[in-house]
Order: sequence, then C-alpha cells, then structure tokens
Amino acid sequence: MIEIRELSKNYQVGTETIRALRSVSLSINKNEYVAIMGPSGSGKSTLMNILGCLDTPSNGDYILNSTNVSQLEDDQLAEIRNKEIGFVFQTFNLLPRYSALENVALPLIYAGSNKVDRLTKAEEVLVNVGLGDRVAHKPNELSGGQRQRVAVARAMVNSPSIILADEPTGNLDSKTSLDILNLFNEIHQKGNTIILVTHEEEIALQAHRIIRLKDGRIESDEINPNPIKYN
Repeated sequence: MIEIRELSKNYQVGTETIRALRSVSLSINKNEYVAIMGPSGSGKSTLMNILGCLDTPSNGDYILNSTNVSQLEDDQLAEIRNKEIGFVFQTFNLLPRYSALENVALPLIYAGSNKVDRLTKAEEVLVNVGLGDRVAHKPNELSGGQRQRVAVARAMVNSPSIILADEPTGNLDSKTSLDILNLFNEIHQKGNTIILVTHEEEIALQAHRIIRLKDGRIESDEINPNPIKYN
C-alpha cells in the first residue's frame, strides 16, 4: 500500500539547511497497524505530513497504492488526500458552528456526493462510532472523547485506504484515551490500515509494528508481538 524509497526532506531556515528526513525507506502493507515514534526533532511530524500528502519530499519517492505522489501538484495532492487518507488530529479540528453530522459529512462534499447521500453516510458512520444519539450536537455540546469520535467518523466517512492519526489522545484524559484506543482497535479489526504518530510509549504499544525515528532516520522498525489490548 505504501512504499517510501530514499526519502529526504530539507528545510531552509535563513542560511541554515535543516535535514528533517535523511534517506528514509519503508513499506507499509494493507491492514497494518503502525505506530511512528520519536522525540521532538526526530522527523516524525515531517514524515506524517508527507504520508498524508500535506507536504512533498525534497528527494526520493512516495508510492501510495501504485501512484507516485512525490511530485504531484497541490490540486492532485488534495484529491489523493480526500480519497485515500482519513486524518485524526490531537485538536479534533471540528468546525464549531456545524453539527456532528455536518462535520462528518464535509469530506463527502469535496468528493461530489449529493446532500441526501452524504448525510445518510455520515449518520451511518456516527452510529458506528457510538454517537448515533449525538448527530445534531455541535462540538461545544460534546465531551472531548465525543469530539474525537466525531473526528474519527469524519476520517472514516470516505472509506479511505489509510487512517492517519496524529497524537489522537493528546488532549484527552486517561479513561477517554482508552476509549479512543479501543475504537482504533475496532477499526483495525474491520480491515483498515492505521498509522499512529505518537511520542507516548504506552500508546505506541497497542500497535502491531513500531517504527522509531531519530535525527531524521529510522532507528528501529520492529514487529510488536504482544500489542496491548485495553478493556
């Protein structure tokens, strides 16, 4: 599903060149559950942005579902993002004036679905994440965990190839974090590919594979034989 070959990303800050990623190569298969870890400055955010087609590499190739997206134009990247990738962010990124239903339906507007179809699909996905009784609520009428569930539903509504989650429990308390992690496990068991970006060891240990970055390089890439299961 994903293949990265000798991928590098450089940023120019004044006269200094920052090498955020240095010749990174990796493959991720369909239905894998992968955690990407690393301290601040390790390159994990840069790698996430490239995997999510929010940024392009300076060098190297990124193959997503047999398409080399490394050198695509912005409008082409936007189309790939909307079709192939569902995003879940630490800060939820919900529109405050929109209901849960309207927030979840947003990606379907860009996909060209008519109003009836997109609202029907959005409600179906909200029911699947346990929010069938909250479809008309706005974000400020929901708890943090419920808002993140809305964000997860929005990420899933287009049936994307990949769910890309950036510190998805960072703004949640411990109990609510466990609820969201259980939800990710359920999504993975239904056949979705999940890439989880985190700096927390306990969160990463629920994934089936853990990739650790340091100084823009892959420090280790290991199968996790005993992923944590939360009850």
